Amino acid sequence: MSHPASPPDGRRWPALVFICLAQLMVVLDVTIVNIALPTAQADLGFSDGDRQWVVTAYTLAFGSLLLLGGRIADYTGRKRAFAIGAVGFALASALGGAAGSFELLLASRALQGVFGALLAPAALSLIATTFTETRERAKAFGIFGGISAGGGAIGLLLGGWLTDAFDWRWCMYVNCLIALAALSGLGLMRESRDTQRRRLDIPGVVLVTGGLVAVVYGLSEAESEGWSSGMVIGMLATGGVLLIAFVLVERRTAEPLLPLRVVLDRTRGGAYLAVGFAIIGMLGTLFFLTYHVQLVMGYSPVKAGVAFLPMTLAVAVSAGGIAPRLLPKVPPRALMVPGLLIAAGGLAWLTTLEPDSSYASGPLTGMLIIGFGMGLVMAPAINYATHAVRPQDAGVASGTVNTAQQIGGSIATALLNTLATNATDDYLAGQATRAGEPAVLREGLVEGFTTAFAWASGILVAAAVIVGLLMNTPRPRRDAEAERADADSVPVHLG
Repeated sequence: MSHPASPPDGRRWPALVFICLAQLMVVLDVTIVNIALPTAQADLGFSDGDRQWVVTAYTLAFGSLLLLGGRIADYTGRKRAFAIGAVGFALASALGGAAGSFELLLASRALQGVFGALLAPAALSLIATTFTETRERAKAFGIFGGISAGGGAIGLLLGGWLTDAFDWRWCMYVNCLIALAALSGLGLMRESRDTQRRRLDIPGVVLVTGGLVAVVYGLSEAESEGWSSGMVIGMLATGGVLLIAFVLVERRTAEPLLPLRVVLDRTRGGAYLAVGFAIIGMLGTLFFLTYHVQLVMGYSPVKAGVAFLPMTLAVAVSAGGIAPRLLPKVPPRALMVPGLLIAAGGLAWLTTLEPDSSYASGPLTGMLIIGFGMGLVMAPAINYATHAVRPQDAGVASGTVNTAQQIGGSIATALLNTLATNATDDYLAGQATRAGEPAVLREGLVEGFTTAFAWASGILVAAAVIVGLLMNTPRPRRDAEAERADADSVPVHLG
């Protein structure tokens, strides 16, 4: 039986502002802490070897629990999950800001990851269930995609300013202010949930959480231990086995944690792959250019953060301005494939960097090209990650796209940093007669950075080919009918 479509919520656009604030908090928390790490290390006295755990504690918890967080949001209500996630993230951040020991800082970072894994899919699924008209949906996801793509650069700017002007602890405390602002818009959001009484897929939870922990941990340790390390190989193999077992279990269980229909759809599957690959290019750019402008060009943390602002603006123009206008008229791959190729071109430009390259001719040009390309990728990819998904699966579909981002980020950090470090070591080994000269060290660093940029560019070209071949071209009329049919067949409560 067909039901008339409910009228659009008049508060949806103001609500989007507060939902995007929560997403910004989750995204910038990765890079804002990177800027603060040297000062925090000096204050708390932990070793260089332990430093990576401040980042890894967050990524492990966040990446491994996203699917569970998305399903909890589906069952308990996305607005409720959003509120719990934002409050928990704020409290964990306050704990980290007040930490007097390395152990307490690690615990707070892990808690941030736990609550972030609930907050991020809840935020995305709230948009998916709030904006159903094609043009409005494209615009809303364009804004959200811009935040997802540019939040890392904003984190660098904010982290540098807070660390210089106040203290590294404010890189944690600032989340409390952002969370409070996001929660103030809670009354504008409509609750939605799957009203069918369901059992939680415990075997699926155990397998996917264990598998993702093993994969993310293995990738994180590859940077320091090397890819041939028995521990790294063992963790990656264990993760692969657990994830294969997860797929087999999900095929047979009546109420799966992740219904395979969510990822096997060619349009959504292509969107997940595009997000994962795009993050490799984006984080690779942010990670190595952050070091380049500070260690090679001599920028302060604040100046380095300001240097990334043009990239954020380029993302905003393409994700918030161009993509939403084109998306209702063209298939998603018509934006995503060119976007990946444009970003690959920007990374190729960065391979020409020299130790004496100016900001305008080197980093600025590359960042503008990459940012513009990334906006064309992220806006349609995040939109179509929840495209035509059954209403009861909105949360877990949102968790899946966040998982793709997290795995892509882990691969970017581990793979590209390994390639860059090896290239730098090889260059310095060949310059033994000039060892100790500051110019040689800068040359070696640039050699490593440009090697990483070259690999990242190649990865994005390959991604463009894969996405172009994999994604189909959904027809708007059929998609709208499919969404209405799904909505009619499944009881979903809107309150």
